Amino acid sequence: MTTIPLSYIDVAIALIPVALLAVVLRLQRLQLTKPLVIAVVRLVLQLSLVGLVLKFVFGQSSPWLIASISFIMLGVASFEIMARQKYRLKGWGTLRVGTATLMISSFALTLFGLTLVIRPDPWYLPQYAIPLFGMVLSNTMTGISVGMDRLTTSLFQNRQIVEQRLMLGETIWESLGGLIRDALRGGMIPVINSMATAGIVSLPGMMTGQILAGAPPTEAVKYQIMIWVMIAAGTGFGMIAAIYLTASNLFDKRARPHFERFENR
Repeated sequence: MTTIPLSYIDVAIALIPVALLAVVLRLQRLQLTKPLVIAVVRLVLQLSLVGLVLKFVFGQSSPWLIASISFIMLGVASFEIMARQKYRLKGWGTLRVGTATLMISSFALTLFGLTLVIRPDPWYLPQYAIPLFGMVLSNTMTGISVGMDRLTTSLFQNRQIVEQRLMLGETIWESLGGLIRDALRGGMIPVINSMATAGIVSLPGMMTGQILAGAPPTEAVKYQIMIWVMIAAGTGFGMIAAIYLTASNLFDKRARPHFERFENR
């Protein structure tokens, strides 16, 4: 079985439903038409460019080129984490936290998957390295972003309560315990829900792609299981690191809070 090729005309036909949606949104005056059109245009341009880049990279199989692309992806994901926060650390604090946590989670887990699970030859084979890193990175980025946003928002809104608990003799982590648990729960729930309903409510993206490409469904399942458990681990460890790094930036060694380091976007 081979993948059925699509022409540009086929892709244009696929755009008809979203074009009709844009018209409906315009008629309803929901102010969503422009964002939707921009998103579709960006989708087409970005994916078309990525397709050309990946075609070149797959032909080269250079570890330095793959490393460069990976670091660009990491930088963009770190910036997106910072950009989505309502309350964030002033300056480049949130960006540094995002970069560090993605390195700890996504980057490390991708190396784990490539060297110990899939074991391609060479281990940095771009057909495996770039898609694997992209899937783990994007899902981990979302979880970390949600967890950090929930923590910083709750911490800013409850800063007086935290200060009072510190004055009563609690440690930093005791005073933040409930806020940290809520942040971790908020970031992990989407991942847990997706894992719990995979195969029943939805067929995950990687599995679907492999099946469309002609891979046996049983083999596609193995890859999808590997991806989801790596995403879950990356999201969990990444959020734990992000939350503790964020909190440690807001308190000094004497457990004194410095909420002035927040900026409200």
